[in-house]
Amino acid sequence: MNNFSLENYLDQLLSSATIQDYSPNGLQIEGRSEVKSIVCGVTASQALLDSAVEQGADAIFVHHGYFWKGENPQIKGMKKKRIQTLLRNDINLYAYHLPLDVHPELGNNAQLAALLDIEVTGDAEVKPAGVLKKGKLACAQSAQAFADKMSARLNRPVLLESVGDKPVNTLAWCSGGGQNFIEQAVSEGVDLFFTGEVSEQTIHIAREAGIHFIAAGHHATERYGAKAIAEH
Repeated sequence: MNNFSLENYLDQLLSSATIQDYSPNGLQIEGRSEVKSIVCGVTASQALLDSAVEQGADAIFVHHGYFWKGENPQIKGMKKKRIQTLLRNDINLYAYHLPLDVHPELGNNAQLAALLDIEVTGDAEVKPAGVLKKGKLACAQSAQAFADKMSARLNRPVLLESVGDKPVNTLAWCSGGGQNFIEQAVSEGVDLFFTGEVSEQTIHIAREAGIHFIAAGHHATERYGAKAIAEH
């Protein structure tokens, strides 16, 4: 497929034109015109770029690309090496940030719900920082039981701040760095809120508002959108 045709397809698939974001979505760095082999991953790190070169990929699809608003525009050091790798090897870089978070089937948050057996009941809020999803479990369980299940499914330990014995039935979540959504989750009246990262104040809010909180890792909660795109 032509590289610009692939961009158009992804734009339509992920409805990127309808979503306000703080990084450019789509083809960020142009490579060869014909795309036959695509490597998908969370972040356009040097390790992913080197792997794509080794595999002879024509394109890379990621959730975390380049050119974020407010970042230093100078192309030197680590940024120079990354971009140089792509240009020298004529590899296309496609990046979709918020569009890959919010997609109702292929998105990071939808994929987390499927992975953790959560029934999605709606979106509480969508903004450039991410999307707050709401859902419920088939059967109420303890916060520790849900944390143990999450740890097993994500194959990594998670941080649980449990606030007593209140069972978990309703949840809100935002993949990645969504800890600032916790007060919105409190206002939605859910039993537990989870995201990728934690800030110092997040724990105080959880304790004082009486909501269970889990930080499961930024990368760990955003592996599944890129995987779903690869399978698609």
